[in-house]
Amino acid sequence: MLAYPIRFRADGDTVLVTAPDFPELTTFGVDESDAFLHARDALEEAIAARMAARQEVPPPSRGRRHVALTTQASLKILLYREMRCRGISKAQLARRLSWHPPQVDRLLNLNHASRLDQVDAAFAALGARIEVAVTEAA
Repeated sequence: MLAYPIRFRADGDTVLVTAPDFPELTTFGVDESDAFLHARDALEEAIAARMAARQEVPPPSRGRRHVALTTQASLKILLYREMRCRGISKAQLARRLSWHPPQVDRLLNLNHASRLDQVDAAFAALGARIEVAVTEAA
């Protein structure tokens, strides 16, 4: 789903990771493989922090190397971006869905395992829908 570019740079005996779409993201690993694992966690944390602060979460830019987020995290980020685009707050979405506000909080929590029917309902309440496609793996 969403895959954000990352950059690796040798930094002494470690590998430093940054992300051009998230200047606040910096992590490292003992080698590139370890740094890549840390990059996914750091990326999700950077996005979650932006969502909590009601800041923009940009679409992924292009890059040679990237970190792909899980399908569920990607859907939640796309839902958040759609809400911002339409000027819909979490409270307004809760009212449209006849849900309690904590249900919407969980739906937007990247660490919470939300049911797909709830994600579908949220997009429908915004007048949008999810389209799914399967492509050849890189």
